[in-house]
Amino acid sequence: GDLKFHEQQEGSLCAQHCLNNLLQGEYFSPVELSSIAHQLDEEERMRMAEGGVTSEDYRTFLQQPSGNMDDSGFFSIQVISNALKVWGLELILIRGSGLILCKILFCISYISFPKLHF
Repeated sequence: GDLKFHEQQEGSLCAQHCLNNLLQGEYFSPVELSSIAHQLDEEERMRMAEGGVTSEDYRTFLQQPSGNMDDSGFFSIQVISNALKVWGLELILIRGSGLILCKILFCISYISFPKLHF
């Protein structure tokens, strides 16, 4: 029979493992996910700058760490969503349920994320 791809949990890289297990291959590494996170951070910075680069909100924003990644290997749900967009896939959050539906052509997969663990 067909073997199923399963990437074992390593550190806090659950977003990477979740993506690769869903896509059934080694498609994403921390490097690619970090690049997506940095792009999201820059988009957020540009949106915040629209309110004025001298505003208190903007200066406070610049002092905060990224909400899209950290040094432990954590990546946000926005990073996962943008990573899947590369493949033409869409995440749909079902509010309050801890579930995300991922529409993949004619089949639907789901991701459970209790307490930020995917």
